[in-house]
Amino acid sequence: MANRTALFDQHVAAGGRMVDFAGWEMPVQYTSILDEHRAVREAVGVFDISHMGEFFVSGPGSTAWLDGLLTNGVTKLLVGQAQYTLLLNERGGVIDDLIVYRLGDEEYLLIVNAAKIDEDAAWLEAHAANGPTFADRSGEYSALAVQGPVARGVFQSVFGEALATERNRVATVTFGGAEGFVVTTGYTGEDGFEVVVPNAVAGALWDALVAAGAKPCGLGARDTLRLEMGYPLNGSDLSPDRTPLEAGLGFFVDLSKDDFIGKSALVAQKQAGLPTRLAAIAVTEKSPPIRPHYPVLVDGEAVSETCSGALSPSLGHGIAMAYLPAARAKVGQAVEIEVRGKRYPGSVVKKPFLKRD
Repeated sequence: MANRTALFDQHVAAGGRMVDFAGWEMPVQYTSILDEHRAVREAVGVFDISHMGEFFVSGPGSTAWLDGLLTNGVTKLLVGQAQYTLLLNERGGVIDDLIVYRLGDEEYLLIVNAAKIDEDAAWLEAHAANGPTFADRSGEYSALAVQGPVARGVFQSVFGEALATERNRVATVTFGGAEGFVVTTGYTGEDGFEVVVPNAVAGALWDALVAAGAKPCGLGARDTLRLEMGYPLNGSDLSPDRTPLEAGLGFFVDLSKDDFIGKSALVAQKQAGLPTRLAAIAVTEKSPPIRPHYPVLVDGEAVSETCSGALSPSLGHGIAMAYLPAARAKVGQAVEIEVRGKRYPGSVVKKPFLKRD
C-alpha cells in the first residue's frame, strides 16, 4: 500500500485525482493540469511536497562533512541561506539533487527527493564521520510549496509578516503553535516559498493557504511548470549514469573545493570532453504531447530518446529534454522526435524554454 501524506484528507476533499508516485499516493490534478498551471503562472498555487525527505545534520564537523559529500560549496553558505546541490557516486553520477539549508553554524536541513530518501540516508550513513549527527526525520514533517506572482500576499495573510525578498533565504516560522521553516525557493520559476512544518499542523496550514487564495495544484502542473524552466527531474533527467556536467548543472559544482565524492570523475570528464549534453528541444510543428522515451533523430539517425517531455501550456507547443551527443547538442541543431511512428521536427534551444521578464 502506498504511503499517504498528512494532507491526504485535504486532497480527497478538494477532488484530487490520486495516483501512485514514488511509493506515495499523491494528487496528479484537482481540476485540470492546464488550469492549475495557469494559476501558478498568473496568480498563486499550493503543492503538497510532503513526500520529500527531511534530513537534519548537526554537531562539530557538520560543514566539513557535508562539503565532502555535496558538489556545491557548503562552506560558502551563511547561516540563513540555502543552496541547490547534488549528491554523487564515485563515477560522478547523480544519486540525488537536493536543497541544503544552513540553520546554524553547524546545523543543517537537507530536503531530498521522495524516491531517494532511503538510498540517500544509507549513503550518508555509510560515509559517516566523527562529530556530525545525522537524523532522518522525514516521517515527522510535512512540506508545502506556494508559488506564483501573488505568493507573497498569501504569506503575509497567513503568517502576518513579510516574506524575505531574496532567493534562497531560510528562517524559522511559527504556525498553530508549532515551529517550522520557510525558505524562498521553488521548482516552478515563479516567486514564492516552501514551508516545512510538523505533520500535526499541516492540514490547518493547507486550509489557511487555500483560504488566502492559493489554488491546490497537483503533480501534473508541477511537471509542466518545472519543464518550461528547464529544471531537471531526478529519475528522468538525472541518473547515476549521468554527471551534473552533462546535465548542464556545472554551476552547482564547485571544482575548486579540496575534494568531494565524484570530483575526480568530473575533472577527468571535463578534461576529456563531455560525451553527451542534456539538450532542450522545442517542437516546431503541431504535435501530440511529447512523453519520455520517445526516439530523437538527427539527420534521420536515432541518436537518443527523450528524458522529459510535455505540451507546454504557456508556449502552446511540445517541449522535451534529451541527452544528445555533445557535437549535436548545440543551439539551433535540427532534430526530429518520433511519436507513435510519425516524426515531428524540432530544434535545440537555449534553456529555459519559457523566458521570464
